[in-house]
Amino acid sequence: MKSLKTTIGGIIGGLALILAQVWYQIDADPETVFSVEIFVSGLGMLGIGWFARDNDVSSEDAGAKS
Repeated sequence: MKSLKTTIGGIIGGLALILAQVWYQIDADPETVFSVEIFVSGLGMLGIGWFARDNDVSSEDAGAKS
C-alpha cells in the first residue's frame, strides 16, 4: 500500500456504501430496500481506492517503474 491517502479514502467511501446496503438487507424495516447498484458501486470505489496512486507518489515509489 504505497498510496495511503487514496487507499484509506477509497476504503472509507466504499465501506460506507457497502455497509449501508448490508444493513438495509438485514434490518426489519420494509421501507429500506437493498440496492445492488449501490453495493456494486461501493465495491468499485474500494477497487479504485486500492489501485489509484496519490499525486505525490512517484511511479518508482509505487513500484510501477523499475
